[in-house]
Amino acid sequence: MNRWIRAAAAAALAACLAPAQAQRAGTDVETRLEARKIVAAADGKETYVAADQARPGDVIEYVATYRNTTRQPVRNLDGTLPIPQQTEFLPGSQNPAQANASLDGKTYSPMPLTRKVKRDGVTVDEAVPARDYRFLRWHADVLGAEKSVTFTARVRVIDDRAPGAPAARGGGQ
Repeated sequence: MNRWIRAAAAAALAACLAPAQAQRAGTDVETRLEARKIVAAADGKETYVAADQARPGDVIEYVATYRNTTRQPVRNLDGTLPIPQQTEFLPGSQNPAQANASLDGKTYSPMPLTRKVKRDGVTVDEAVPARDYRFLRWHADVLGAEKSVTFTARVRVIDDRAPGAPAARGGGQ
């Protein structure tokens, strides 16, 4: 596997870890984020392996667990999962299903996302490709004392290099 793909996989995991941990900084909620590559076994069942390396086409499942470490409920918890660059969100893979999505990490809306575009002088709503989603967010009204909640979603590693472009070579940063 070339360095470009290893670097992309590492960057994807790092992009998810930092914001998820910062989400609840200063509170009594611990955050744990796992990334695992989905592999189909010979019998068709899914298995999981470490996601420290990935190739275009690989499916990665992110699992964000928020745990209340206190004896008091935590209210209005927003669990946010960034969708790393060089990956695309797989619609329908989110659990719980009632997640909102964002293109910029600021404005969240129920899925599927749409945007207004002009076609022949008329403004119409157009579906935003899931490849453009950059964040998912779930809301928990109350996270009970010493309880946890888990949010999951899957992404596919994409290769945005131009068709026929050579694979990136090692070196550089």
